[in-house]
Amino acid sequence: MSKQNWTTQTDLHSQLLRFWEKGELLRTRLPHAAALFPLQLRLKKPNSQDMGNNFEQVRHWINQLQQLDKRYRLAWKEINHRQLGRNHIPDQVWIEQPEDALGLLGQQRTAQQFDQLVANTLDDFPELLPWLEKHPLLALEHAASWHKVLAVLRWFRKHPHSGLYLRQLDISGVDTKFIEQRRGLLSKLLDLVLPAGHIDEQWRGADGFTRRYGLQDKPLRVRLRILDSKLAIAGLTDLELPVAQLARLHLPVQKVFVTENEINALAFPDQPGAILLFGQGYALNTLGQIPWLARQPLYYWGDIDTHGFAILNRLRSHLPHTQSLLMDTATLLHHHEMWGQEPEDKRCTSELPLLTDSEQELYSALRDNTLQTPSGQSVKNLRFEQEHVRFAWLQNHLTDY
Repeated sequence: MSKQNWTTQTDLHSQLLRFWEKGELLRTRLPHAAALFPLQLRLKKPNSQDMGNNFEQVRHWINQLQQLDKRYRLAWKEINHRQLGRNHIPDQVWIEQPEDALGLLGQQRTAQQFDQLVANTLDDFPELLPWLEKHPLLALEHAASWHKVLAVLRWFRKHPHSGLYLRQLDISGVDTKFIEQRRGLLSKLLDLVLPAGHIDEQWRGADGFTRRYGLQDKPLRVRLRILDSKLAIAGLTDLELPVAQLARLHLPVQKVFVTENEINALAFPDQPGAILLFGQGYALNTLGQIPWLARQPLYYWGDIDTHGFAILNRLRSHLPHTQSLLMDTATLLHHHEMWGQEPEDKRCTSELPLLTDSEQELYSALRDNTLQTPSGQSVKNLRFEQEHVRFAWLQNHLTDY
């Protein structure tokens, strides 16, 4: 073994630091924790050949270890070398007490802060002990505001199914931004401290935080354009409504168009007896909550790409009679000079069972990258955005719907 492989004081400090970074030194301070100390550190030491070939270097290495901080304990062993005789060299390095390790790392005050955090937590929430065992450093990251975390947990435990908006919560010293910015952490903790009956399991993730823990979410809104002036509401033809209010709206509508693109929605031609709905993302998933949409023809106009067909498939799961508008091969090929590329992270490769045969054929070609330009060039991740459809093409084909 060469000299550079023998353990140095820096190596020993690095070993201790890894115990800290893995949370082991804090974990031992928790109730019922497994004993870690006395803690033996790894020691790479000279062998018999090193003793014979590099004796002066070995003596220097021993001298360096003898100057270690007294909080390290060296255990020695005797070596009987056939040329050098009997010699003692360090054989083991130990740290006897947790406080010694913390002192060597300069973390005594931080550990005391963690102790106080643990005591405050377990006084009210003993069920959080397993979480603290698993995530001691994460808890420590939030130590400065941990009293606010506990205040939030107490409030939710005391007010199940409150039905309040997040902005309405009156928690001393805690503003709603604090909760919004820590929804991930709070969700993990609330799931552990709240009874199962206080949690709505159908809601998950940051977007489902409010509903999951009994709060009122801000209402999803859908924008409505009335395409027939005879159906105007008090002279208004462009309105934005919560989905619940839209569900109660009574208009003598003969057909409904749906799109996610605002420009297309605003420029959509007037149509007798028709309205147009547009809203982003999740709002479209709620259209199934509007009973009157199931009673007349419904047309969805989206991008011609895998994501657009995935939205169409999802909309049909709520409203099975939905038909697609200008999401066909003819429209795609007619506008080939406007083709673009779909972002890789937006692409859908799943099976979409609710597409028609012709839609399925086009979706498969988009998904499998088998489409080509009129000149025969292959196109990867082809995308044709609905806003590039020529207005004349739209007007000419609306007569088919």
